[in-house]
Parts: sequence; C-alpha cells; structure tokens
Amino acid sequence: MKKRFKSVMAAVLAGTMFTLAGCGSSATQTASTSTTGGAEASTAAKGKTVIEYWHCNAETQGGLAVEELVNKFNETNDHIEVVAKYNPDMYKGLMQNLQAEVATGNSPAVVQIGWAFLDYFSSNFEYTSPQNIIDQFSPEDKTFLQDNFLPNILELAVNSSGEQVGIPYSLSTPVLYINKDILREAGLSENGPQTWEEVDEFARAIKEKTGKYGFYMQEPADFWAQQGMIESNGASMLTKTADGKTQASFASEEGVEAMQMMADLINDDAGLHLSWEEGVQSFIDGNCGMLYTTIARRAAVQKGAQFDVATVKSPTWGSKERRVPAGGCFLAITAQGDEQKAAAWEFQKYLYSVESMAAWTIGTGYVPPRKDVADAENGLKDFLAENELMKAAVDQMNGVVSWTAFPGDAGMQAEQMLLDMRDQIFGGQVSAKEGMTTTQDAINQLLQ
Repeated sequence: MKKRFKSVMAAVLAGTMFTLAGCGSSATQTASTSTTGGAEASTAAKGKTVIEYWHCNAETQGGLAVEELVNKFNETNDHIEVVAKYNPDMYKGLMQNLQAEVATGNSPAVVQIGWAFLDYFSSNFEYTSPQNIIDQFSPEDKTFLQDNFLPNILELAVNSSGEQVGIPYSLSTPVLYINKDILREAGLSENGPQTWEEVDEFARAIKEKTGKYGFYMQEPADFWAQQGMIESNGASMLTKTADGKTQASFASEEGVEAMQMMADLINDDAGLHLSWEEGVQSFIDGNCGMLYTTIARRAAVQKGAQFDVATVKSPTWGSKERRVPAGGCFLAITAQGDEQKAAAWEFQKYLYSVESMAAWTIGTGYVPPRKDVADAENGLKDFLAENELMKAAVDQMNGVVSWTAFPGDAGMQAEQMLLDMRDQIFGGQVSAKEGMTTTQDAINQLLQ
C-alpha cells in the first residue's frame, strides 16, 4: 500500500519528533556513501539498474556486515548494482535524511526503519508493501512471507491500520545473562532462575551469601526491558478502548507488582540502579550475578567475562506467557518506478536468504527473523553450537511482541515520561503504584 509523504509533518520530524532520548544529536545528518560505491558505482554500473540501500549500521555496529553482503550481491549480480548509504544517528537520523531526500523528489529503494517509527513512516512516506511487490514482480514467491516467517514476527512490521509495511530484518530480544560462578558460590542452581519470582530470590541470596549485587536490568533511554518484565506479568502497555481509541494501561495490578519488585531489590541493595554501560560493565567485571539486557550485547559480554557465563530465556511470571519486545528494524521498499521496485525486491530476497541471514546474525548479534536459519547446515547451526549464549534468544522467538510506540505527536513526550517514572520508582522517590498511576493518567491526557 502506497502512502503519500505529508509535507506538513516535516517540522514535526525535524523538531520534537526527534527528541527521542538516547539516540544522540538531533541535528540532521547527511547520509554517507559506504565503501560500496556512490556516484562512482553509478558510473561503473552502466547497463545495470542502480538502487540505494539506506542503513544506520556504523562500522562497529554491523557496518562491516552490510558492506560484505552488498559487495557479494554486486559481485554475483549482472543487472543490479546496490549502493549502500550509512546514516548516522541511528534510525532517527535515517528518518531525517529520508525526509530531506523525499522533499527533493528522490527516494532510496530499500530503507531500514526502526520499530518505534513504524506508524510514523507508513503515514508520511510512500512505500510498497512486500506482498504487493511480490505479486507484481515475483509471483513465484507468492508465499515467501508465510513460508519463511512466524506470524508473530511478521506482525511486528504491521502498522496500526493492519498493513504489512515491510519485513522484519534486525531482531533483538532481552535475555538473562548469569554468572555461574557466583550462583554456585551462593549455593544456587547454575541453570539460573526461570521466573521473575526466582530472579528476586536469587538476587537476594547472592547479596546475602557473596556480598555482591544480585541483579541489574538495563536502563538506557528507553523502556524496552521494563516492558518485557511488565507485559510478561499480564499487563499491557497500551490497550484499545471500546470506541477504538488507544490508552496507556501499564499501571494495572500486574504492572505495579513487576516494577515494585525491581524497586525493592534496588532499595535492599540486591539490585543495581545505574546507567546501561555501568550496569553491563559491573556484570562483566564479576560484581553482579545476573544481567537482563539485549542479546545484541552477547559479543561484548562473551569477550569480556572472565567467568563461566551463560544466558537463559527472559523470565516468566510463574506460568504466565513470556512476552519479549522486539528491538531492531524492518526493511521497507521506497523505490519509485517498476525497474527500481523489481530490483529492490531481488536485493531484499537475497538479504533474507538463509546464507545472508546467517552472515547478518554473525556480524551483528541480532536474532534472525527467518524461522529456518538456526538449524540450517548453511545457516547458523555451527555458529550457535560455538556461541551458546545465542540459544536463549533463538528459543524465545515465539514470545516476541511489538515494542510499544505511543501514537500521535505526543509519542516522544510519553516515552520520556516513562523514563522519568522509572527513575523515580527505582530511585525510591515514589512507590510503583503512585508513580505508575500518575504517569499513566498524564500520558492518557496527552493521548486525548
């Protein structure tokens, strides 16, 4: 489904929309051509269809994997040349640059879109849904999406209007890293806790028996990890009212219970309330027994930890369903014209092949969204056997849910209110019930 770019939103995107905390400068960044080409590539690709692939992977965050994949495609394809362009400042930087590019009448062919911008992107930019592209240019692939992706994974790239905007590409989920040496020292099972109730028990036992901190939950400039804990207890960050409106609903009894548990651990000195970098480093240094953070931190933890480290799946609350929010991005086709669209799909299909998905996972630490990559001989079978920390994230894919994005112009303000609420609760200034109820009411006033 094509969507028309709305110029009236340009000021929003350039201004308040991009006050998203933790993503760096809000100043517009120019997309830079990677070593895969640029104007030179266009000249060298005479007789080929040249398309642009916009991404936000710096060299240390998957950029080398992008370069490897694009180069391999270009070397083996005789009629398409892909030019990869890096956009600084992560997904919000890409959105700013896309806005500027579309305003000039141009558009890249394939773009990475962060989950938090799903509705904004689909409402304000032209794109073609993957199934429409397939039906028009590659009918032999008509069941490609259904054959290769779990329904809950495809759902991540479905907007609030029910349209499949793109295909999930980069997926990260929160897992529980454990220091087996500390668990053994505390007389605990080295298999780690399986529920949040056990996380609480383990953290307190670690503090009592070893004097070290028991648990740290990541606290970056987003509420991602806390969403996983809250929603696994049966709460919902957002719900639809009878008249179809969206409202915040996280201050339920279950949501309050989850946040108060974490606040109590911190207050009793069994849990840590630090910046994300400090918390992860505390675990790597052996000063904290358990770490709840993204699987994308796997390489850093695996490299730095000088102890017996393992991961277990994101805890559940008793026998309740596990719900883990997806981090990362999806790929959308913004190509204009049939030739560009056909080429965009051919490149995308290549990126979603088992071999390319495996290379992307190895190069970035993301979990493959395609369902058959983990067990394939030409996929990740050997890699997963050698990197057991990845297993927990792969095994919990059936519990993946969408990362909450508040609708409308108030979305970014609502996100900041959640962070302020978290700091007050974890810092002991307010109880979970008071802080969550007050914040929920304030967000719902914004959403009206």
